[in-house]
Amino acid sequence: MPNAGKLLRQLHNTPDGYFFNPWYDHDIHHDRSTRSPDIRRRQLDAYLTDRIGAAKYVLVAEALGYQGGHFTGIAMTSERILLGHHQLPNGLGPGHVFSDLRPERTSLESLKSNGMNEPTATIVWNTVLSQGIDPFTVVHWNALAWHPYDPVRGLLSNRTPTLNEFRAGERVLDTFLDLYPSAKVLAVGRKSESTLARMGVAATALPHPAYGGAPKFRAKMAEIVSADGQVPI
Repeated sequence: MPNAGKLLRQLHNTPDGYFFNPWYDHDIHHDRSTRSPDIRRRQLDAYLTDRIGAAKYVLVAEALGYQGGHFTGIAMTSERILLGHHQLPNGLGPGHVFSDLRPERTSLESLKSNGMNEPTATIVWNTVLSQGIDPFTVVHWNALAWHPYDPVRGLLSNRTPTLNEFRAGERVLDTFLDLYPSAKVLAVGRKSESTLARMGVAATALPHPAYGGAPKFRAKMAEIVSADGQVPI
């Protein structure tokens, strides 16, 4: 059975430019400790491994965001989801992310007392659960694995990667897709769709849930699940 080892090794090689590498870099201004990169690497490994051989869908978005993967190490997943804060009443908690790992926060408590929260992550995870999809059959990733930030605004910011930067991430994306060869690839947003098309990967397009796109994202996801005859859990 494949494992995430090769992918984790490749993630060490951050592309040139303004990127934060959550699995190997210590955010000296916002991390709780120097252990934070190790925690994020362990959490990503557990998340990916739990879904090897089980994934039916891979959702590929654009890039890591500062409110999500920057501190969890997992695409489209925030600390509040990992820690069970404020999302548990909606039925969403750490048990949907890992089968057998105690999650840890890596951001300073002074940033957000309940952990960082990413709206896109909340929409995506709640859509999966509300449509009766087993969360261990869905795996999240990005066309560009690392977190692109604005050098003027600092690490707690996002920016749109350039075409050359997306190209620099294609090798890692290809390694990720090799972990889930039988899963249906869903491109979340146009940047992801363009990257996958350039790589020759067949993908179904999903509207990005940000900027008011959540209803269209949910509707398209429901259409895909229905067409596949997915049985609610």
